[in-house]
Parts: sequence; C-alpha cells; structure tokens
Amino acid sequence: FTKNLWSERKSTDRPKLVTVRDEVEQANFVCDTILAEREAGTALKSQAVLFRASHHSGPLEIELTRRNIPFVKFGGLKFLDAAHVKDVLAVLRFAENPRDRVAGFRVLQLMPGIGPSAAAQIVETMTTALDEAMGLAGWRPPQRAADDWPGFVSLYSGLRAGAKWPADLEQIRLWYEPHLERIHEDATTRRADLLQLEQIGSGYAPRERFLTELTLDPPDATSDQAGPPHRDEDYLILSTIHSAKGQEWKNVFVLNT
Repeated sequence: FTKNLWSERKSTDRPKLVTVRDEVEQANFVCDTILAEREAGTALKSQAVLFRASHHSGPLEIELTRRNIPFVKFGGLKFLDAAHVKDVLAVLRFAENPRDRVAGFRVLQLMPGIGPSAAAQIVETMTTALDEAMGLAGWRPPQRAADDWPGFVSLYSGLRAGAKWPADLEQIRLWYEPHLERIHEDATTRRADLLQLEQIGSGYAPRERFLTELTLDPPDATSDQAGPPHRDEDYLILSTIHSAKGQEWKNVFVLNT
C-alpha cells in the first residue's frame, strides 16, 4: 500500500544532494560541514551521520579520528575498534617500530603455538639483536608455529626493508587472511573491511603519515567495544539508518546516497 510521509514542522529548508568524487572527498565534506556548523553554534550531539550498512562509515571514521572529532557509533563497532582492523594495523605498527611491544604481542599471538611467554621472548630477542629482522629470523619457533613462522618472517623483513605504500597493506592482508578465516566465522565480511582499509590507506602517504594521523590507541587484544561516553560530553552521532528510528537531530548527513 502507498505510504504518505509528512512533517508537522514547517520549514523552507530542503534536503541538499551533494555530489563528490569518492568516499575520501565525501568524508572531507562531511567533516568540514560538521565543524562549520559547530562553530555556528550547533552542538555535535545535534548532528548525525546515517548509513545503510555499518562498514559504509569506515572512511569517515578515519577522517573523524584524524581531526580529533569525537563520535559515537550505533549499529556496529567503530571501524578502528574491530579486531581484524586492529590486527592488520598492529602488524604495520610493529614493522614501523619494533619496540612497540603492545603491537608486537598482539601480532605474534595471532599464530598458533605462540602465547604471551613466547611473544615476550621474541620481542626481547629482537630488542637485543643488532638488527630486529635478523633477530626475528634467528628465533626458533615452537612446533605448532613452525608452518606459519617463515611467512611472517618474510613479511616482516620486507616491511622493514622499505615502505612500499600502500602495497604494504595488501601484503599484510594476504598474510593475515588464513588467520582471519581461522579466528572469525564471518571472515568474508571482515575481509571486505580490510580491502576498504587498503583504499583508505592509498589517500595517505607515506606509511608514517598514515600511522601518525590515525592517532590510534594501543591495540587491545581482549575487547573491541568502546566505553560509553559521559553524559556531559559532546560527540557526533554515527548510526545505521535502522538504529536511528525514532531519533531526531538538527543536521543529518546520509552517506552513499
């Protein structure tokens, strides 16, 4: 049957259809407009960004994080909080800085047979070696990790030898995919997120800038959920359209229309 929608509130404002080249430009437009509205007196809480599927907000979340714009997401995990995204970024961080013990511990324990004790030994061996990659290659893995170890050593050595950006992200993803399928039942969906991360990475060069501008918190291996915001904090709302039913905001942006 036909549905007739109407609003009880009168307004002369009409929705605006904005055309952009790609998702990166879309994210920049949304961020610029949100900040301009905030400067004009509209609180972040009075603004919302809606999308059909949770992963559609990935590029925007990256840009919001880069600009230090606080946001809360409803209808899925924050893109950078997802375990598989954290895993891939941890590999990148560990290659960029071998003394990043948090990233190293997370990455090393992705491989079967390597627990906290073995990970600590590996990191210590790398720290005391003249060359971190050589120290890694010289460590003898336990039997359960023997099959996966050569591939990781090769990946790490290649990443340390010189950044090939954004091809580095593709190499990490290819190494990580077998572990992704082993760890997560919804590996296909998560793989799509990693492909999107590669697309996002192509807009940031070199590799050091990508890691620096994300300003990520240290990866947490035990929890992917962000804590609830305080009631007096101001933050932008990100939500799937389904989760936004019954809600109202002064300004609303709809992605990928």
